[in-house]
Amino acid sequence: MRSIPGDDLAIDRKDRARMPSMEMHTRPVDERIRDFEDVVIPLDAEQAMFEASRCVQCPDPAACVLACPAHNDIPSALWLIEHGQFLEAAQLYRQTSSLPEICGRVCPQEQLCQGSCARVKSSSPALTGPLEAFVADYERRTRGVDIPVGEPSGKKVAIVGSGPAGLACADQLVQKGHQVVVFEAKPGSGGLLTYGIPGFKLPNDVVFARIGDLQKAGVKFENSTYIGKDKTIDDLFTEGFEAVFVGVGSEIDAPMEVPGEDLPGVYKATDFLMRCNVEPELLPAELRAMPLVGSKVAVIGGGDTASDCLRSALRLGAEEVTCLYRRTEKEMPGGRHDRYLAREEGAKYQFLTQPVRFIANAQGRLAQIECIRMVLGEPDAKGRRKPVPVEGSNFIVEADCAVLALGYWPDPVVGDTTPDLKTHKYGLIVVDTETGATSRPGVYAGGDDVTGPDLVVTAMVAGRKAAKAMDEYLKNSH
Repeated sequence: MRSIPGDDLAIDRKDRARMPSMEMHTRPVDERIRDFEDVVIPLDAEQAMFEASRCVQCPDPAACVLACPAHNDIPSALWLIEHGQFLEAAQLYRQTSSLPEICGRVCPQEQLCQGSCARVKSSSPALTGPLEAFVADYERRTRGVDIPVGEPSGKKVAIVGSGPAGLACADQLVQKGHQVVVFEAKPGSGGLLTYGIPGFKLPNDVVFARIGDLQKAGVKFENSTYIGKDKTIDDLFTEGFEAVFVGVGSEIDAPMEVPGEDLPGVYKATDFLMRCNVEPELLPAELRAMPLVGSKVAVIGGGDTASDCLRSALRLGAEEVTCLYRRTEKEMPGGRHDRYLAREEGAKYQFLTQPVRFIANAQGRLAQIECIRMVLGEPDAKGRRKPVPVEGSNFIVEADCAVLALGYWPDPVVGDTTPDLKTHKYGLIVVDTETGATSRPGVYAGGDDVTGPDLVVTAMVAGRKAAKAMDEYLKNSH
């Protein structure tokens, strides 16, 4: 429900609908491909107020609110921004989102809120994501961000994983007064936000600032602690934790299972992106060397990770960077905007192409990729047309480096080491979709370790839902 009046406001929707968008601007291509800094030029106050004034203030239920997994009250927030009430807008976003400064940058708004805008059929929609990021940044810059801390409950909660689900769960639980400790397997906090999303899309300082908010509120982070190996869920209960949230994501790279996949020069997407984008002190010793890309790079896959790898390879100096994808662009799961930016920066795409073998040179490093042409057959179980090899169509692609961005599997270690925790599909955790409760009393889960690879915002929402249920569980426990 909208938090400020909408329909009775004296606005002329037709006038608003005719207003052109400011459009988001990016740094020049020849400048931005030399570094891993943010490519987007942020809105200033005047631009934000103008862009927000383009919202036609649809009556409830607004399509943009329904399309947002967090159900942010976007029309009210844009009304506040239009009138220069930036801090009030930031607070409104924080009522429903634990990560507005992050979701405003990385959500595929063209598929969610922005893509559902009433203006989309006749003109450019309102720039919902950049406006969300603008007010969150403005709040941090002008008065800082303070998470309200509840009266101490005496209850101790463990969160396994410091990605978007874990951070959101911690945000909500510390507000209820619970003592929260976040366990993270990697040396640095942030999970996917730090280790999986390049700085040109999401600068690390934005992530670390939000982690700093949680630390200031009393949340403790124990990094380099791999739950399931260094200690188990049972160990956490033995140590006095009364509830546990598991938000470890789905970060095991899917294998390709073709000859030559283990050749030097063939990288898994996670390793490749971590080496490119993360400061060495936050990496394990074996991942601190930059990837050797050479002059020709092939990225295999069609999701957002593939776009991130293409753009990272260009920034490492590769002269020819090509995406190999076995379907057509229509079937690609990744965001269109990321592909647009990748093409603008120099990436090429080769569709209906399936690698079948990686071939080494005399020195034992990758030199070529044998591929086969594909055609699209009948739809599969998910409705996507199945790629079918064309017999005898094999051909060679020259490549000094290949990156496998084929999707992700869950890490089964938590399921394997936690008695009575029900899992399925390669280790995904079975939960109640409304509460995040697992088959093990006191253990909750949410995010990609439940759904498989999905969006930052859906993981964040899952963490918040679980926190609400965990708070009720803790109140009723003795």
